[in-house]
Amino acid sequence: MNLGFFTMPIHPPDKDWRQSLREDREAFVLADELGFTEAYVGEHITDQAENITSCISFLAWIANEVKRLRLGTGTVNLPNSHPATVAAQIAMLDHMLDGRLNFGISPGGLMSDAEVFGNLDADRNAMFVEAIDLILKIWASDPPYALEGKYWKVSTARTMMVDIGQGPIAKPLQKPHPPIVVTAVAPHSKGITEAAARGWDPISANFLLPKWVATHWPNYAEGCARAGRPANPVNWRVAKSIFVADDLARAKAYALGPQSPYRFYYRQLLTKLLKGGRANLFKEDPNAPDSILFRRGLG
Repeated sequence: MNLGFFTMPIHPPDKDWRQSLREDREAFVLADELGFTEAYVGEHITDQAENITSCISFLAWIANEVKRLRLGTGTVNLPNSHPATVAAQIAMLDHMLDGRLNFGISPGGLMSDAEVFGNLDADRNAMFVEAIDLILKIWASDPPYALEGKYWKVSTARTMMVDIGQGPIAKPLQKPHPPIVVTAVAPHSKGITEAAARGWDPISANFLLPKWVATHWPNYAEGCARAGRPANPVNWRVAKSIFVADDLARAKAYALGPQSPYRFYYRQLLTKLLKGGRANLFKEDPNAPDSILFRRGLG
């Protein structure tokens, strides 16, 4: 088993932003020193607690300090950016990391981000699929491009000047592209099946109950079978929240005490999921009332 590191991350909203960023950077450097194999960081635009606004920028910032880790975007929320922007920035980051980049993607799960980018009422799953299809086509083709979907268009035909290098969009160092991973946050996720069928690999979310995480493997295996590739457990990433202390009392206080960072984390997450009608992710019985979560101490 290889050890990895995935952080959203979440901080108290009133903490100095510079301190939050320094602490996040130090966590990645420590993971590298401890021999972890890969590490991912999330992004959100409209959240004071989850305050890394660009995972691409953050990874570029720490690129020279992290010597061995593969670094991953966790995730780029594709409906919120033009595919050409993402394609170019990921390509540059892959070169900066000397090919140690994993490309984590998703439709994005924060509703305030969707609202600020004008896609709150749109089919973000459809936007997600179109965006990654365009990104892969950009990397697989040469300018002037002739790519057009329902939501975006990519072309440099009117302004291309081959002799001076104007018009091409950068391509990544890894060929044909960096490994693509997707986050899986729902029980019985069908997204895992479709991702595996396209050659991508999943990260099962840390907040899912073990019984729901177990439902991901059959779907992953099904998708791999459709693509004619082996379903290798090495490529199935499972995120878990783990705290290691010198003694049990300290571990319990940190994990379960009134000032526990984990309580803060799950309270933040549960509030967002309740508002979005997705609190069933925390339930053993999806049909149970939301009040059961407060009896379990998550609220």
